[in-house]
Amino acid sequence: MSAPFDVAVVGLGHAGAEAALAAARMGCRVVGFSPSIAKAGLMSCNPAIGGPGKSQLVAEIDALGGAMAEAADESGIQFRRLNRSKGPALRATRAQTDRSRYARAIQRRLRVQERLVLVEGSVAALLADAGAVSGVRLADGREILARTVVVTAGTFLAARMHVGARVEAGGRAGDNSEEALSTSLRYFGLRLRRFKTGTPPRLDGRTIDWTRCIEQPSEADAGPLSRRTAPGVHPALPQRSCWTTHTTGATHRVVASHLHESPLFAGAITGRGPRYCPSLEHKVVGHPDHDRHPVYLEPDGLDTAVVYPAGISTSLPEEVQRELLRTIPGLESVEIVRPGYAVEYDCVPAQQLEGSLRVRGVGGLYLAGQINGSSGYEEAAGQGLVAGCNAALEALGRAPWIPDRDESYLGLLCDDLTARGFDEPYRVLPARAEARLTLREDNAWLRLWRVGRELGLAVEGESARAAEAEREIRQREAGLDAATRSWIRRPETTLEETAALPLFSGASGDVVEQVYLALRYGPYETQRQAARARLQERAGWPIPEDMRFQAIVGLSGEAIAALAAARPATLGEAGALSGVGPSALAVLAAHLRRRRAAA
Repeated sequence: MSAPFDVAVVGLGHAGAEAALAAARMGCRVVGFSPSIAKAGLMSCNPAIGGPGKSQLVAEIDALGGAMAEAADESGIQFRRLNRSKGPALRATRAQTDRSRYARAIQRRLRVQERLVLVEGSVAALLADAGAVSGVRLADGREILARTVVVTAGTFLAARMHVGARVEAGGRAGDNSEEALSTSLRYFGLRLRRFKTGTPPRLDGRTIDWTRCIEQPSEADAGPLSRRTAPGVHPALPQRSCWTTHTTGATHRVVASHLHESPLFAGAITGRGPRYCPSLEHKVVGHPDHDRHPVYLEPDGLDTAVVYPAGISTSLPEEVQRELLRTIPGLESVEIVRPGYAVEYDCVPAQQLEGSLRVRGVGGLYLAGQINGSSGYEEAAGQGLVAGCNAALEALGRAPWIPDRDESYLGLLCDDLTARGFDEPYRVLPARAEARLTLREDNAWLRLWRVGRELGLAVEGESARAAEAEREIRQREAGLDAATRSWIRRPETTLEETAALPLFSGASGDVVEQVYLALRYGPYETQRQAARARLQERAGWPIPEDMRFQAIVGLSGEAIAALAAARPATLGEAGALSGVGPSALAVLAAHLRRRRAAA
């Protein structure tokens, strides 16, 4: 009997929403499951989209027809342009959003998407048939068949929430833990591990003394995130400021005196947490020489007084949280709306997946989002789009799409997770992208529009946008071809010099800037590719067994720890390690070259 659906999506968070929408746009019959449709697209942590590395991902999702950028623009209450003083490759847009409006924007897109059916209910098991997935079984016993299944369980698999000594089942405040699905994944031969994430207490903004904090207003020239958002209607909502303050020595003394009550240090939590978003407890213990840490006070929305204090994630007891908060300038009389907590959950080491995010050796089964050991809304949404697209391609009998890490941050994300794997929740960083000079937020549409069109990911009814994108791509290609034949590609080339070339007469400013940046970064990209070729040639170079990695100048602490733990025998083995990126590998190769020359 044929399956009634082509693609089933388990979970409708950031990964699941993009997976379901992508598969439906490609013409598949899709069913999406969530214990509560009213919580689809909900932001469990800070209410913000974008930032370094992340805004590049969001722009790529947007170029492929995804929903995240548009939803952030619709709900954005503050827009800022980060890294303005740095080069175009590192500049990033960040949108502070209205938490409830963002979720409603995603839910509206899910409800109106053709060929997508939404079902409220918890998935308890995956159905199997001859070594392949064949559908899902809900907790109430219903079975729904599908050719492919995308699991986006977030932090809900066998999840436990910790506040001091109090432990309860749940992957998010107010939501249950999904217990049975972990067992079902193990049935398919998957190995699971425990990771941890956390969140700070939510504060009542009416009890904050804002005069003691530093204001960060919205920037009028920042954004939008989406190319589909008309500049004339941006921003769509009234704008709000964020504010900054900081911890104090008194804060740190409170934390240090109560470490024995923290589940992170009392042994109650065994899962690894994110290195780049540590808890306040880890900051105090790991940086005893720091007398302060920044705290960012972010409004939850226009119609609420709730404030999210980014930078002080904690799972200490609630009374201790209240005590430490009141040692922070501006928060001396603050009241807690909800205490911070840590969540420990099951996830799947992603080396068990192919680059398409399909489980190796299991037909039709795809995983996306935090279940793959990543962190962040943007990383989840990017994986969801890739997994949903590939699930649709398999259901339609077409070859998979595996994005290349040299062509997109999506490719970097999927390759890092599936080829390297990480011992902590993974976060996209510009430093991880070897081709970051060419993988910019500003050129995502030019890089990926045609890819999306060929895959069938384009949003229906966008003929005008499609024509505009094609016109810009053709102008850029023609301009770059002519410029490289008539102009020296050098970093010193200025935008004014490029615009003055006769071949750009009548071209838009955006096209001229794209050609200018290609000319400017071209020599560096050529050097990078040559350096990569040299590293590939040297992959067999042996690494002495007694190598003292900590003595090599230029290696990061993360790279030193990974190398010292694994003790790779060759440079090639070192390059395959989690935590040893291209820059660390180049430093190690240079060190080995000097040793070989001195021998």
